[in-house]
Amino acid sequence: MENTAVILILLSMVGMILSLIGLIKGNLKFLRISGRKNSLFLLISCFVLFLVGGALVPVDDATVSKTNSSQGSGEIASSKTEEVTSNKVPAATDTGEASNGDKAANNKQDSANNKVPVTQEKPVENTVDKSETVDNSETVDNSVDKVVNQTTETPVERPSTTPTGKLKVHYIDVGQGASQLIISPSGKVMLIDGGNNDDEERVVNYLKKQGVKKVDVLIGTHPDADHIGGLDAVVDAFDIGSIYMPKISSNTKTFESLLTSIANKNLKVSTAKAGITLKLDDQLTVKMIAPVNTYNDKNNMSAVIKLTFGSNSFLFTGDAEAESEQDMLSSGADLKADVLLVGHHGSNSSTSQSFLNAVNPKYAVIQVGDNSYGHPTDRILKRLADKKVKIYRNDKQGNIIFTSNGEKITTSQNEWKAPATTTVDTPVDTPAVTKPSSSANSSTTSQSSSSSTTDKSPAKQESSQETNVYYKNCTAVREAGKAPLYKGDPGYSSKLDRDGDGVACE
Repeated sequence: MENTAVILILLSMVGMILSLIGLIKGNLKFLRISGRKNSLFLLISCFVLFLVGGALVPVDDATVSKTNSSQGSGEIASSKTEEVTSNKVPAATDTGEASNGDKAANNKQDSANNKVPVTQEKPVENTVDKSETVDNSETVDNSVDKVVNQTTETPVERPSTTPTGKLKVHYIDVGQGASQLIISPSGKVMLIDGGNNDDEERVVNYLKKQGVKKVDVLIGTHPDADHIGGLDAVVDAFDIGSIYMPKISSNTKTFESLLTSIANKNLKVSTAKAGITLKLDDQLTVKMIAPVNTYNDKNNMSAVIKLTFGSNSFLFTGDAEAESEQDMLSSGADLKADVLLVGHHGSNSSTSQSFLNAVNPKYAVIQVGDNSYGHPTDRILKRLADKKVKIYRNDKQGNIIFTSNGEKITTSQNEWKAPATTTVDTPVDTPAVTKPSSSANSSTTSQSSSSSTTDKSPAKQESSQETNVYYKNCTAVREAGKAPLYKGDPGYSSKLDRDGDGVACE
């Protein structure tokens, strides 16, 4: 019976293939079947024959029983899986809820109840799984509680803020001008002002001697020539990071020259004003605390910078005068500093008593050179001395360098001390003059008249020599003790008066 069924199936399959060919080609010449209808009839006949053959194939009872048994075991396995899963789900839920202390006991009871159906099937395995789950949850809960307790009771440890390295602050000797070079512990560079026009080479060479390749922050405190005169050369000679200048202009050639150098390097100028924090070094805090307002006076528009490293601080004041100082006090800014750059070269217009009291410095630096302004004045020197502030002066000590490790400040020079005379600026004492007798007076008068008669021609000659005085540059003027030169003075020239204000080498 089985063989007959196989033969019928094979013949029907061959017939279906041939009938398909006949449907495609339209006829089967070798079987003498023409037309697609006959081919279709053959296909249907073969298909019926195929079904008959399939029906005659005998079915093995053992195969059926195996299939049924495998299906039954599969159903049992799936039911077991579902049962185990259903029992594990509440346990996992209980574990998650066990972190809430109020429900821990209830959750354990639920876990024990859920173990019952599983324990009957696999008591050892499921009991271990459950106990491990509960133990783990309790361990996690305990560790979380510890972390929470540590967070609430013990403050989070932060990186150490102990200063490392050294900060160097150079007060460069630029004569009657100002320039300060700051080199941070990480080697970042900030330059505040650059002295006069004739000091530009000196400033550039000084920076190169200190190994400066780039000036990360450049600040022109205000447009006066004795502060920004050398900055154009600095811009030309070094890579520059950011530039800050107050929002006040000047029509001088010095100011125009600086702007030209900045423009040639496609650099931008940021406005210097109170409230700006400068990014120089992660260990330093550099803040601008002035100008607080807008002023018509260039000196009061000076950028004032406070630099803090660890417990040490420096205050750079430019030419800020009493009006700006008062506004700084009113702003509530922290003015306390260890080292004060005395404002406006020690002029009476700056370093007011209230401002000095707020700063309360240990050291004071006066950037000053030979001048006819009387800088620094006796009043300011006395004000500093009364507060026992150690004074340092460029005109008496040259370049002055302060070094800080964040806790202690050392200097390259000993402090300057005023002479023991009554005032600092008093010239050398002249001998006391006694009142002469009448006879002596008459003789003295006759002598003076005769001497004046004889000295007339040399005086004229000396005057003519003064008219022909020529100074190569402002350095020569200062060395001769004639700075500043006013228009009409011997040796004055427009070449020396670069900003055209009628005062040369100021």
